Amino acid sequence: MKFTLSWLKEHLDTAASLDTLVEALTDLGLEVEEVSDPAESLGAFRIARILEAVKHPDADKLRLCRVETLPDGPGGKTEEVQVVCGAPNARTGLVGVFAPVGTHVPGTGVDLKPGVIRGQASNGMMCSERELMLSDDHDGIIDLPADAPLGARYIDYAGLNDPMIYIKITPNRPDALGVRGVARDLAARGLGTLKPLVAEPVAGRFPSPLRVAIDPALKDKGCPLFAGRVIRGVKNGPSPKWLQKRLTAIGLRPISALVDVTNFFTFALNRPLHVFDVAKVAGDTLRIHPAAGGEEILALDGKTYTLAAGMMAISDAKGVESIAGIMGGEQSGCTDETTDVFVESAYWDPITVATTGRALKINSDARYRFERGVDPEFTLPGLDLATRMIQELCGGEASELAVDGTAPDTTRHYRFDPARVVSLVGMDIPEAEQRATLEALGFALNGTQVTPPSWRPDVLGDADIVEEIARIASLTKLEGKPMARATVGVPAPILTPMQKRERLMRRTLAALGYHECVTYSFIDGASAALFGGGEDALKLENPISSEMTHMRPDLLPGLLQAAARNQARGFADMALFELGPVFHGGEPGEQAIHATGLLVGANGPRDPHHARRPVDVFDAKGDAEAVLAAIGAPARMQADRSVAGWFHPGRSGRLTLGPKLALASFGEVHPRVLKAYGIKGSVVAFTLPVAAAPMPRNASATRAALVLNDLQPVERDFAFVLDEGVEALTVVNAAQGADKGLIDSVRVFDEFTGEKAIAQMGAGKKSLAITVRLQPQGQTLTEKDIEAVSAKIIDKVGKATGGVLRG
Repeated sequence: MKFTLSWLKEHLDTAASLDTLVEALTDLGLEVEEVSDPAESLGAFRIARILEAVKHPDADKLRLCRVETLPDGPGGKTEEVQVVCGAPNARTGLVGVFAPVGTHVPGTGVDLKPGVIRGQASNGMMCSERELMLSDDHDGIIDLPADAPLGARYIDYAGLNDPMIYIKITPNRPDALGVRGVARDLAARGLGTLKPLVAEPVAGRFPSPLRVAIDPALKDKGCPLFAGRVIRGVKNGPSPKWLQKRLTAIGLRPISALVDVTNFFTFALNRPLHVFDVAKVAGDTLRIHPAAGGEEILALDGKTYTLAAGMMAISDAKGVESIAGIMGGEQSGCTDETTDVFVESAYWDPITVATTGRALKINSDARYRFERGVDPEFTLPGLDLATRMIQELCGGEASELAVDGTAPDTTRHYRFDPARVVSLVGMDIPEAEQRATLEALGFALNGTQVTPPSWRPDVLGDADIVEEIARIASLTKLEGKPMARATVGVPAPILTPMQKRERLMRRTLAALGYHECVTYSFIDGASAALFGGGEDALKLENPISSEMTHMRPDLLPGLLQAAARNQARGFADMALFELGPVFHGGEPGEQAIHATGLLVGANGPRDPHHARRPVDVFDAKGDAEAVLAAIGAPARMQADRSVAGWFHPGRSGRLTLGPKLALASFGEVHPRVLKAYGIKGSVVAFTLPVAAAPMPRNASATRAALVLNDLQPVERDFAFVLDEGVEALTVVNAAQGADKGLIDSVRVFDEFTGEKAIAQMGAGKKSLAITVRLQPQGQTLTEKDIEAVSAKIIDKVGKATGGVLRG
């Protein structure tokens, strides 16, 4: 939104400085993006007189001018300089605009320097309007009246010393898309008084020859109100200088008086309008209707658009004349020959306008305002004000109104509670000041009830009322204060047990050497399908990109993508983890928090003192067990091979409590998955559902208390001859169960396989050796006690595996 300081002062009676106004605007939420002060670019150009202009001795089209200047301003010392000028109107006695040496000329981008043109010195320049970027006129230098004050700055004399202010408007503030809305905020802040705006109805002299009709399908929402009137006998042409200056200052090109009036009201009062040339409208009715689809219109921007079915259009008897709320058509546009016009003012549904504008890729000032919401109650008053301005500038006689529909009722009421400002914002503002603020912004107060004005569609609740009060009072006055304590002493814990568990898991994984990743919760459909997802319930309706179309069913896709990117940049060995949500449905609650780790490459850097090997399934299993131990999960877990399809079927497993409660999945990532992501080398991973492991009995504890025993533990080794298909874990669990009170741990320390094993034990056999640690509790173990436990171990392992003790 752009406007000039003088334009603002047409609505705001203020003596505040530009700097004060700019600072206040940003503080009010209307962020100032730019302030363009003409004095910075045109302040050096001063009024001067040509004392003598003679023909250049060596050039037919150039004149040698002796120019009288007053560099210090009116009443200062007079100086004469010689200027070589090529303007055809350069003559003796002409009063014009002079640029001294050292001046930057914006129209040419040149910094003036002393020069010699065709052998004659030239120290400065007599300027045209184009060289000052005031217009495209370059036929001659500026010719001022003879009584123009010599030495005065041209911008002061011509009324161009008017700073332009450019503010950024958030989508919730459509009222600030008009200069008056900006002035209203400043007046509420106390930086002036909002000048009254009276819109007296215009009495029609004759019935409107053009009628309007809204299709019933659009009256409820698309176009609740459409109004207009014919003004006959107008004389179109260039708009007056003051209006052209207003539009030029904000970057708009003046076109004609009729068109400039509509642009003026768009920016001054946030009331977009449109004028039709009545002579070019076929029939006696303008219809507002949904397009059937396929209609074409040559718009005012010179482009042809094809309307889709349902888009709102304004049509006459021949066809579409305007894209409703967005842009008019070239066919019914006004020219210098226009004598009768139909001035239109309507209220258009914001969503419908936005949808059409996006589909047709049209960005216009009208669309920008209608899709954010203009004041519906100002539809008819805005038409009356525009009618009077057109009559003042172009003459003509106005008809009676042609109206269809009524303005939508936007009345809504909210409770006014002065104490809410303290509770929501923390500012103590007196009730009288709060009421004065709301009334200055146009709110109506009736006791404890407040009614927002029709131009504030963004105010939709009590909190918005508080926001307006605090915004005008200035949030810079908000003082930091400590939160009040409800009780004396140590406050209750804030983190839940599950949040504490998540934090502990993060710290444990980081301590194990993993780097944390944070990836998007959205992945592409192919990756989602690869990890058991991809169904329609998890598909996004409005995805960010084609690579983020589905909610992730697992954390591995994001970690694998990160690993692939790192491998492509030369990082071969990685340890990555992420803790975050995964989704198994599209409804609330159909999600879970997982912790997933990924190991790629080798188990460590190159080192001459240690063996370096590719990561394997036991690295993933060990890290998963370490995380489970850290959160206090039971130490004795079972393992099985019921894992998801993205793990290697023969090199993966699950850690469970009982047959159903899975605490972790681990293993090598399936080669098919690695190929899809372009990852090379050894890759293992593990996944832990954070909430799966039961909480310790003491929720504040993360591990059991340390127990030190005075009695010496005893270790015994056993080697069993087993079938090749027997898993080591089966042997360990069987041995562990022989005497749960006495056996402290069981560990595998050797496996004997291969041709020598076959030669000694026979085909299909292997030897597995375990160490059993016995920890006496009440008394030292005797040899008899140890032999009894050993017999139980051999018996248990034999029953579980069919193995026998190796001789």
